[in-house]
Amino acid sequence: MSLLDRHRAVMPGWMPVYYGDDAIEIVSGSGRHVTGADGRAYLDFFGGVLTTMIGYDIAEISDAVRRQIGTGVAHTSTLYLIRQQVELAEKIARVSGIPDARVFFTNSGSEANESALLFAANVRRSNQILAIKNSYHGRTFATMAVTGHRSWSSSSLSPLTVNWLSSADRLRGRMAGLGAEDLLDAAVDDLREVLATVTAGDVAALIAEPIQGVGGFVHGPDGLLGAYQKVLAESGILLIADEVQTGWGRTGEHFWGYQAHGVTPDLITFAKGIGNGFALGGVVGRAEVMNAVPAISFSTFGGNPVSAAAGNAVLDYVLDHDLQGNAQRVGSILLGGLRSLDAAIVGEVRGRGLMIGIEFVRPGTTEPDPAATLRVFDRCREGGLLVGKGGLYGNVIRIGPPLTLTEEEARTGLSVLTDAIAATDAESHIA
Repeated sequence: MSLLDRHRAVMPGWMPVYYGDDAIEIVSGSGRHVTGADGRAYLDFFGGVLTTMIGYDIAEISDAVRRQIGTGVAHTSTLYLIRQQVELAEKIARVSGIPDARVFFTNSGSEANESALLFAANVRRSNQILAIKNSYHGRTFATMAVTGHRSWSSSSLSPLTVNWLSSADRLRGRMAGLGAEDLLDAAVDDLREVLATVTAGDVAALIAEPIQGVGGFVHGPDGLLGAYQKVLAESGILLIADEVQTGWGRTGEHFWGYQAHGVTPDLITFAKGIGNGFALGGVVGRAEVMNAVPAISFSTFGGNPVSAAAGNAVLDYVLDHDLQGNAQRVGSILLGGLRSLDAAIVGEVRGRGLMIGIEFVRPGTTEPDPAATLRVFDRCREGGLLVGKGGLYGNVIRIGPPLTLTEEEARTGLSVLTDAIAATDAESHIA
């Protein structure tokens, strides 16, 4: 049996694998490149869903992990002091932008968001949550409930009462075609209407991604979260910023996605890139909110010595090498090249820094075209480039390479990507 056959024989059928019967097993990596079991090398523009944030085989990270493993201690539990965890928490609290912050470590973004919802519910004594359509916050019980993306909502059962705000999608839906100021006004009106009509008043929190990840990198204009918070503050409603994909400088212009909005969240959730492949996530927030859990609790593996050692090395690398600045410089090459394309199948190019989405539509319409998206996706692989997919209709190519991507690598990947789009666009004219 092939590895794919073995995978299908023992893994749940709802776990997707890219490229169908031609799935890739990645067996080695260096920098921004990976090699498959068939010996073929690829430039990686997706980084394990924005998780391999620094790249592959980075000495500073590998050495830090080896030093910790060399002590013989991979786990002690938080019942004992963990130096690596405390040091990482100090750094995250310092860069969070939240005064007197506290940090709780988890193993994933799902667990981080689940924890943030728990903290907010305890503080507000309410299980009412506001969430945004087209969002994704995780696969656990509560996070699935606040995920506004049908493909990822596996159950209608929920521990929360959730009410929905419109997404900032400007191609279709309530916000279609609106300019920045009009969209801000419409979003605030939408929030006030939801609060006045379908909630019981005592809402706990709004959870929002500054840029929607799985939703296809849809995002509102600068100031949107700030406009929301002015209304939320009237009733003491908390703001949770889900920075699992937008944190650590990926957007280029800011270290955190929320900083584009003139607002300071009560809670920030993080994961993915901070571990660069090691399981690490968490919540950083205001002390009074974080301390609101009325019983003993901890995460057995969250912030364990090995993952925390990786996290310390990752955050040091991000800051020491100004990867936020690199994301802005190199991302501008990709965004500029993509936005200069003359392709009828491209409905929109959006994003910031090294977080870019290309939405594909049927020419002359805003009708999603997942088939064209799949052809571009497959052609990128044929050209030696790995990209991601997403969006509510599966019609968005997602780009989230390691933040160490060089200008030369950006231009190489851009060439493969634009060739794939051009070839697919030409087919649409023939059809």
